[in-house]
Amino acid sequence: MNKDTTLSRGATDVVSTHSVFGAPCWVSLTSRDLEATESFYSAVLGWRWRTAKLGDRFRVALAGGTPVAGIAGVATMWQMAVAWTPYFAVPSADEAVARAQERGGTVAVGPISFPPGRAALLADRDGATFGIWEGELVGNWETWRRSAPTFIRLHTRDAFDSAIFYGEILDWASDRPGCCEVHYEGGEVVLRSGGDVVARIESGALGTAPDPTIRPHWQVHFAVTDVAACARAAELNGGSVLSENAEEAVLRDADGAQFTVTSQRVR
Repeated sequence: MNKDTTLSRGATDVVSTHSVFGAPCWVSLTSRDLEATESFYSAVLGWRWRTAKLGDRFRVALAGGTPVAGIAGVATMWQMAVAWTPYFAVPSADEAVARAQERGGTVAVGPISFPPGRAALLADRDGATFGIWEGELVGNWETWRRSAPTFIRLHTRDAFDSAIFYGEILDWASDRPGCCEVHYEGGEVVLRSGGDVVARIESGALGTAPDPTIRPHWQVHFAVTDVAACARAAELNGGSVLSENAEEAVLRDADGAQFTVTSQRVR
């Protein structure tokens, strides 16, 4: 793995996790059937696809040519749930995993080497699943960041306690240059990277609730121009609508993975 903040490939600078550490850097869906997953999200969100560097089981979703998210066809092979997961940039996957375990988190997978980096899948103390990534970020990552096609929100038992857990693992609000800033606004924890809001954490989840939408979890939001049209397309293509209003809808895809579509006017 390269230790520089960028890797030169001709005229293209590729950003690594050493320059954006601690920030959300990607979202990925574990899938049982890549073809069916591609078909659903193409119909609902208008995505197109290209093969990822990680191998034949991985795809990158494109919206208007901009990378939006990843699909990993490993749910059956790794006996994992079908779910959307946010990934956070870390300079050392091994160190981040060790910190999580020391603070009561658990490790589901990894760290595993995937050229051009290393990844691990973890759960926090309340059971919310998240990933960490060390290494080179997806091509055109700065374009992805500027266009902000995705947004993540943690629904958890205690926002303040969760902010401490993630902050100690990911070096939020530390003395390191470029670290993420943490603010408390209106009862929420707001995470900023480079001045931009990149995540929110809110209290109120119930750890023992039978409904997975109420239990602690990271919710992945995708910015869309027409929330209602996305909801109808999800139903027509084998998915379901869990809740809907004028600004956003919580959906399930045909395989059961939950995600949210949010009006581009809302952040």
